[in-house]
Amino acid sequence: MKTAIEIKDLSVIFPSRSGPVTALDNLNLEIKQGEVTGFLGPNGAGKTTTMHVLLGFIKATSGYASIFGTDVRKSIARNKIGYLPEHPDAYRFMTGREILKMTGHLFLLKGKKLHTRIGEVLQLTGIEHAANRRIATYSRGMMQRICMAQALINDPDLLILDEPTGGLDPIGRQAVRQIINNLRKQGKTIFFSSHELSEVELVCDQLIILANGKVVAKGNSAQLIKSGENLEQYFMDVITTKDI
Repeated sequence: MKTAIEIKDLSVIFPSRSGPVTALDNLNLEIKQGEVTGFLGPNGAGKTTTMHVLLGFIKATSGYASIFGTDVRKSIARNKIGYLPEHPDAYRFMTGREILKMTGHLFLLKGKKLHTRIGEVLQLTGIEHAANRRIATYSRGMMQRICMAQALINDPDLLILDEPTGGLDPIGRQAVRQIINNLRKQGKTIFFSSHELSEVELVCDQLIILANGKVVAKGNSAQLIKSGENLEQYFMDVITTKDI
């Protein structure tokens, strides 16, 4: 199985008035192609910083990161990525279909190919019924779906999702789970952070827990969680360990 994400000795240190702040501390990760990985940790653990390095938004202080063998510092690496930020938004004066068409043009899609792909992502995300409505009329859950469709327009091999179920009601969370399961069936690699531990447990092939910029646990639920426990209990035990 090919490696989708490889991170070696990655450190990110931000300057501040009170002194340097270490967001990532010699982080090492390897995620195989086709896996659904839940990236967990308390606020400030370094999850979003890790994603931003992979996306080329920030530069690492030291270390290395690659996507499908291509250094993330090369723009070509990002052609294979779809990204859903923690607080997704879109041009509200446009319709859902218009925003997808505009995004498709950024990836040099056009004509019949673009028309077909728009139909595919609208169906996959369950937002076809509102495709011709202005985004200003969308609910929170609908905004999440159209932005997910936007992230999928280029048919990415890797999907990076930052808190994809944050703020959604149970119906919305179930819809996101279904989208992730459908993408898994297509062989996509999905790397997502979440504080909704019960959601993570339902969809992930493996879990990675981060604390203070370091990996403190990695494996699937069966490997990590003892019989009679749940992920929330395990998570709290791991991140409160004194020697982290």
